Amino acid sequence: MVQVDLITGFLGAGKTTFLRRYVRYLVQQGHKVCILENDFGAVNVDAMLVQEVLGPGCDVETISGGCDCDTHQRRMRTKLIAMAMRGFDRVVVEPSGIFDVDEFFDILRDDPLDRWYQLGSVIAIVDALLPETLSPQAEYLLASETVNAGRVLLSRAQLAAPAQCAAAAAHLERALETAKSSRRFAPGEILAKDWDALTDADLAALAACGYRQASCEKLHFDQHAAFTSLCFLELHLTPQQLQAAAQRLFAAPECGQVLRVKGFAPAPAGGWLELNATAAGCTLAPIPQGQEVVIVIGEALDKAAIEAKLKGYEN
Repeated sequence: MVQVDLITGFLGAGKTTFLRRYVRYLVQQGHKVCILENDFGAVNVDAMLVQEVLGPGCDVETISGGCDCDTHQRRMRTKLIAMAMRGFDRVVVEPSGIFDVDEFFDILRDDPLDRWYQLGSVIAIVDALLPETLSPQAEYLLASETVNAGRVLLSRAQLAAPAQCAAAAAHLERALETAKSSRRFAPGEILAKDWDALTDADLAALAACGYRQASCEKLHFDQHAAFTSLCFLELHLTPQQLQAAAQRLFAAPECGQVLRVKGFAPAPAGGWLELNATAAGCTLAPIPQGQEVVIVIGEALDKAAIEAKLKGYEN
């Protein structure tokens, strides 16, 4: 049977960054891997971010854009059926940051997928610089995306003080308690380590961490109404302008609650730079492939105000 690993985490937690490292390790171990990218935005930016790991031992399939639950399940089921015919022995699923994990488990239990796939490891990515306060909907997603994890991996741990890592773990515990889940994480189940220092032994342990049978009380809300993804094309911003514009969005309450900004800008010397920004920080990194697109994800977003900030206009 094909083993399926699930990489979960809230918007901007760093799932794609970890996935690139994790898939590269799996390929080095001789696995034939397919990545299934499920991006919330209309343009699947995350699929472009994994191009560097693609090759003879790795391919990618995508599901883009928000849609109703039934349509989304059909799309994911269709992709997994097609992938099962292609000879992969490992599938790594990176869902969007507002994904209902129960939906994933429901799909894997369906015939014929239950005859072809087995669930391997659920790895949850949690930002070590997690904001102290989130909306009730975001708190629920934090709990539901981690409740089944075999391991939690803190991102940006190298930027956080030990007290901040401890605060992120405590926040996760509160979210699980609020969601009426009995799941709690033992100290060894939360890894706080600079990702550049992750060893093959660390990655092997994550690959074998499995998952936990646990649940939380579902908070019923329309995820695509609560969280919005806005796409801006051909803004023609330099990398410095794009970075400054992204930082303006997090400091502008008139734009709504901006949770994540991602996209690309042409590099001065050729090629592309990838923007990845949250309220905790902003990075620009070289990327082999890109396009002039900026994706803004958040709650109660004002498109006109965001567009004005991205273009540098004053409201």
